[in-house]
Amino acid sequence: METGRRRVSRGMLPLLALHAANEYYRAGWKPPVTAGLLAANTLIYLRPSFINSMLPTIDKVWFNPHLILKHKDLKRFLLSPFYHIDEAHLVYNMMSLLWKGIQLETSMGSAEFASMVATLLGMSQGITLLLAKSLLLFFDYERAYYSQYAVGFSGVLFAMKVVLNSQSADYTYVHGLIVPTRHAAWVELILIQMFVPGVSFLGHLGGILAGMLYLRLKGTYSGSDPLTILFKGLADALSWPLRFAQGLFRRWRISGRGTVGGRQTRRSTSGVWRCWSCTYDNPGGLSICEMCGTARNGNGLSSSLQWPHQSHELPLDELRRRRLERFGR
Repeated sequence: METGRRRVSRGMLPLLALHAANEYYRAGWKPPVTAGLLAANTLIYLRPSFINSMLPTIDKVWFNPHLILKHKDLKRFLLSPFYHIDEAHLVYNMMSLLWKGIQLETSMGSAEFASMVATLLGMSQGITLLLAKSLLLFFDYERAYYSQYAVGFSGVLFAMKVVLNSQSADYTYVHGLIVPTRHAAWVELILIQMFVPGVSFLGHLGGILAGMLYLRLKGTYSGSDPLTILFKGLADALSWPLRFAQGLFRRWRISGRGTVGGRQTRRSTSGVWRCWSCTYDNPGGLSICEMCGTARNGNGLSSSLQWPHQSHELPLDELRRRRLERFGR
């Protein structure tokens, strides 16, 4: 039973960190929700001192159908997926989350992906609870399932696998067997139950059924679901200060003293004109170039719309003389 003490890695977590850093380095876009889920699961397992006192111990969050229904314990219902028994359990699940999460979040967007994960978590837990209670009522399976204790993110991962593979017509390897990708979750469910001791069959089965139910509901619903709208609103609210700062920075650059531009990017922007001679970007209120003293032409734009061989460029010595004269005053 977990005592709630701070844990120390035994060597597998650095490999997970290295693998995650490599995957995010290779990814063109860095999925933030997947990174947040990885960090949350890892921090809950390690229990660093700054959050240790706020986290309940694992014996308080085990998923146990009997205790959840008897005490209406939402803490066990909602938090048990984020707890793991040992380092191997955590690393295996986080490797799977990293692979699935990057693909799904990249294709769906962060808001919809976050909504999907929250929905799959609630549905997989709820279906597992319903299955355990049904087996007790109809078959008197109490000890095997109704009084079973379980933790881990694998139920959500099985649901994500169903969603990820739902449209695939390819074949894939599952522990050495070639199977249709759409049915890989079912094959993995059976193989894990056969060869890995102590896993939660109902938890994994509940995840698969949750993934199937999610796809069915999503297929009958057009538009964004309420959770997606909520997450988009939260993301917009949290990113507003950054967008505001970026807008101020852009306006400052446009209204500032200008920059020297390359000859391949000769364009005119509002409030800025580019000198045809030295390519310096000048504020719109000036009539001569701050860099070389060349006069702005009469139509309100510099001759920067012309290419060098089309314009009357000054000789290099004359350009240097004008710059020295301009800034030597």
